Amino acid sequence: MPDERGRYGAFGGRYVPETLMFALDQLEAAHKSALQDTAFQQELALLQRQYVGRPTPLYFAGRLTEHLGGARIYFKREDLAHTGAHKINNALGQCLLAKSMGKPRIIAETGAGQHGVATATAAALLGLECEVYMGSEDMERQRLNVFRMELLGARVIPVVSGSKTLKDAINEALRDWAANVERTHYVLGTVHGPHPFPVICREFQSIIGKEARSQILELEGRLPDLMIACVGGGSNALGLFNEFLQEDSIDFIGVEAGGKAITPGMHAARFAGGTLGMLQGAMSYVLQDENGLIGKTHSISAGLDYASVGPQHAWLYESGRVAYTHASDRETLDAFQLCSRLEGILPALESAHAIAEVMKRAPELSCDKLIVMNMSGRGDKDVEQAARFILTGEEP
Repeated sequence: MPDERGRYGAFGGRYVPETLMFALDQLEAAHKSALQDTAFQQELALLQRQYVGRPTPLYFAGRLTEHLGGARIYFKREDLAHTGAHKINNALGQCLLAKSMGKPRIIAETGAGQHGVATATAAALLGLECEVYMGSEDMERQRLNVFRMELLGARVIPVVSGSKTLKDAINEALRDWAANVERTHYVLGTVHGPHPFPVICREFQSIIGKEARSQILELEGRLPDLMIACVGGGSNALGLFNEFLQEDSIDFIGVEAGGKAITPGMHAARFAGGTLGMLQGAMSYVLQDENGLIGKTHSISAGLDYASVGPQHAWLYESGRVAYTHASDRETLDAFQLCSRLEGILPALESAHAIAEVMKRAPELSCDKLIVMNMSGRGDKDVEQAARFILTGEEP
């Protein structure tokens, strides 16, 4: 847990306008109350089972294991959760918090669209107004998810400033929240932002790791040797890792977006090219220039195309507890195709970054070793984007 200021060492904290401090205090109090509220926890657990479809399976990827040789590979199938990704875990929890605080209006940001779809879904279920900010470039890349959000009753607001991607969508959502804080709750979609958002999101996502622990013990009779997840803001990774971080026998790898190359403006690998800085309410690693101006980012995956990373991830990186690497757009596209052909599972391009790392690591390990990877989302939303490169032969 962070300290009382919401910091993990040098990382985290609250860097927001004074108008938002009350809302953050209110949110922190509501979350602490919800943790002890039997009725809240029962409602959440019921919806997780009957609406989200939890627990999601822990699936042995037999053909991929055979193809790669080496370690036995398991996927935690968050792609099978309602709406097609892990994002519903946090969105549903935060929408329930908003309802408990008496706030009828929900706003959210989204990159790949999955968090926007999840938030729109939870808002529709609970009868809340919903508006979602999305960069115009991401809207073009994820037109299917834009339509899904609109079908669910949400208003999708295009953001045409800056890079027209996730960073800019978050900026607009924060401005909206500051102006409408009395009746509005901002459902921040990842383990970033001002405290207590990183803790709240991690706690709602930690059900992934709690399920995975009991499932791997049932299937294999022991804990895994290696756990792998992609890292944008970092919610699906912490959702899987957090339950196991005290286990010294387990290694962890977070996979960032290597983009076209590890040169400025061509990737989103914060631990490969970032420095300490503040972005959108929290201190963490940031892709920026020597003057602190936020750099351009690139990834084939809209959900990983972000200039900073959650503060707990920054702390885990500096402490050495989690290793962070990156996968290029080409490696990701190759992993996307291999998983589809061998396992009949179309992974999200975000998840395909983690598969690319599995493809490197599994052959290096003996067949008695176990890898658990978070299949954070399904790839329906990415088929059009992938086809652009696969069918034309164009380099991503």
